[in-house]
Amino acid sequence: MKTAVIGLLIPFLGTALGAACVFFMRRALSQTVQKALSGFAAGVMVAASVWSLLIPAMEQAAGMGSWAFLPAFIGFWLGVLFLLLLDHVIPHLHRNANAVEGPRSRLARTTMMVLAVTLHNIPEGMAVGVVYAGLVSGSGEITAGGALALALGIAIQNFPEGAIISMPLHAEGAGKGRAFLYGVLSGAVEPVFGLVTVMAAGLIVPAMPYLLSFAAGAMLYVVVEELIPDMAAGKHSHVGVLLFALGFSLMMALDVALG
Repeated sequence: MKTAVIGLLIPFLGTALGAACVFFMRRALSQTVQKALSGFAAGVMVAASVWSLLIPAMEQAAGMGSWAFLPAFIGFWLGVLFLLLLDHVIPHLHRNANAVEGPRSRLARTTMMVLAVTLHNIPEGMAVGVVYAGLVSGSGEITAGGALALALGIAIQNFPEGAIISMPLHAEGAGKGRAFLYGVLSGAVEPVFGLVTVMAAGLIVPAMPYLLSFAAGAMLYVVVEELIPDMAAGKHSHVGVLLFALGFSLMMALDVALG
């Protein structure tokens, strides 16, 4: 259990360190840098969804023969629909956007920006939690190295995400301490959702293929709905694509090397 708790805190640490950039960087992030960071995060999340979640989900359902894809298929779509539901019921504001998504709200602009990133982090926390729940329960398809690879991969892509939320908030007038706190809070949902999942490990094991793919579907929803538009916005540039490839290959290497 101790290993699982440490693993759950690794991604959160990545967010906190990224948010701390507000204390050391004087200028707001340029559009090019933001595109690069969004592309990198997207690449990590896509690779994690495939190698750390969808493939293990189908391996665990191997006893179903030619129908082994079915739990992954069902779980994947449930994850997509879950994020779609959250998108519609929680008021939030994406970076570089003027229109608020979700129901009408009187919340401050900065609060809704934090909520947008928080929505982004929910599936990441679920993904790490499900994998560590499988490790704690003794699932043969999930190794300590594979779980660590996912936690490290999410932490690496959380670092720029922490900066992406704290730096713009400071640029919009929030104090450095407040911007840092908002950045940290946006990532706090990850260990919370992850720990709840690990504590329910005994109940989760029978549904593990569905839950792994559920997390994958939710993560890929975020990639397509938010990160890819961010990295492709404005003047055409290849920086987002190149950093997507870097993030994807790094996560793929981590999963294979540590798994």
